[in-house]
Amino acid sequence: MRKKCNPVEYRNWWSPVEIDPEKEVPTLLVPNVFVSEYLLHHYREELGQHFGITRKGKPAISFSVRERVCPKPKSSPPPRRSGSSVGPVPFGQEVMLNKGYTFDNFIEGPSNRFIKSACIGVASGSGCSYNPLLIHGGVGLGKTHLLHGIGHALRERPERIGFQCITTEGFINQLISHLREKSIDKMKRYFRNLDVLLVDDIQFLENRPNFEDEFCNTFETLINQNKQIVITSDKPPGQLKLSERMVARMECGLVAHIGMPDLETRVAILQHKAEQRGFTLSQKVAFYIADHLFNNVRQMEGVINRLGAQRSLMDREMTEGVIDDALGDLLRPGNRSRISIDRILTTVALAFDVSEQDLCGPKRARKILTARQIAMYLAKELLNESLSKTASAFGGKTHSTLLHAWKKISLALKNDDKLRRRVQKTRQNIEA
Repeated sequence: MRKKCNPVEYRNWWSPVEIDPEKEVPTLLVPNVFVSEYLLHHYREELGQHFGITRKGKPAISFSVRERVCPKPKSSPPPRRSGSSVGPVPFGQEVMLNKGYTFDNFIEGPSNRFIKSACIGVASGSGCSYNPLLIHGGVGLGKTHLLHGIGHALRERPERIGFQCITTEGFINQLISHLREKSIDKMKRYFRNLDVLLVDDIQFLENRPNFEDEFCNTFETLINQNKQIVITSDKPPGQLKLSERMVARMECGLVAHIGMPDLETRVAILQHKAEQRGFTLSQKVAFYIADHLFNNVRQMEGVINRLGAQRSLMDREMTEGVIDDALGDLLRPGNRSRISIDRILTTVALAFDVSEQDLCGPKRARKILTARQIAMYLAKELLNESLSKTASAFGGKTHSTLLHAWKKISLALKNDDKLRRRVQKTRQNIEA
C-alpha cells in the first residue's frame, strides 16, 4: 500500500494499521471503527487481491479496534485550578456551544457519515492518530454542528478536558483586545494549555498574516504536545490563501470533505426539524420539498420555521398547494434544470482537490488534467447544452477537446473501479 498511495494518504490510513499476530483469520488492528469502514470502502479491491475474497464478495479479513493511547506530552502543563471546566488556565470566557448542535441531532447520510464518525472518534479520545482534523465543505452543510457536537461530547466525558470552541473571528478579536490591554501572555497561556482546540471558519485568516502567525504558533505548540485540534473551512487547505507553513500543518492530519446531503438525507432532515417544531411532515410532502431544496441545511431550517408559522397561525394542513403558496419564492424547479457549469466546476474542484481556475486553465499536470477531463465528462452528461457552448466554459476549449475528454473518461470508468466510485460520488453531489 505504501507503493500505491501518496504519502499523505498512506500516513492517514495505513501507517496506524497493524496485523494481529494472535488471530488465525487475518485481522487488521485499527485505531477506531471509522478507519475500518474507510478502508473497506476505498480499498476493497486491494484488500481482496491480497487476502482473498469471501463468497459474499468481501475481503477475507476482519477488523479489530484496539485501545490506542495517545503519547503524553514531554512537559506537563500547569496544574488546573479547581472549578475550571473550560480550560486549564482561567481566561474569563465560557465555551459557547449551541444546545441543538449535538451528535444525536445530526442527521447522518452518505455525504457526511465518514466525517461524523471521525468527529465521534476525536470526542471519545480514540482519534488521536488524525491530528489535526480539518473539515471542509460549503455553507450550511453541518461543519459547525459537528464542531459543537465534539464540544458537547467532551463535556460529558468523566475526566475533565480543557477545551475551547471558538470562531476564527473570535480568536482575532481576543487577540486584538489583549494586545490593546498588553495582556497577550495571558491569552497565550490559556490557548496553549488546552487539551482540545476547536476552531470554526479558518478561512477568515486569509490575507491577515500577523494574526495567522500567532494562530500558527499556538497551533504548533498544541500539536507538539499531542493536543487535539479540529478546524473547519469552506475550502480544502490547498485552496486557502494562507502561508505554506500553515497549509502544510493542516494537511499533515486528516482532511475530510463534507458534501451536500442527498435526497433521502434531506427528507430525514426536514422531518426531524419539523418534529422539533412540534408538527409532523408526511413522507410525500417532505419528498416534494426536498426535491426542490438543495442549497444547504440552514435553508431547510428556514423552510420548516415558515411552515410551522403557517400551521400555527393559519391552521392550515401541509399539502403541496399550501407548500407552493408558503414557499413559492424558495422552491426551485427539479434537479436537471438547476445544474450549471459553475456547480459542476465547484463540485469537481472540491472532490479532486484542485482549483476552479486550474480546471479552466492551461495547466496539464496529471492531477489537474484528470480533474478537468472528469469535469468535461460530467458537463456533457448533465447539461443540455451544445458541445461548443459547454467546451467554451472551460477556458475557451473546443468541442473536439470536450468530446475527447468524454470518451477517455467513459473508457476509464469501465476499467477503474476506484475512479468510477469517485466520479459517481461527485455526480451525486452535483445532483443532490
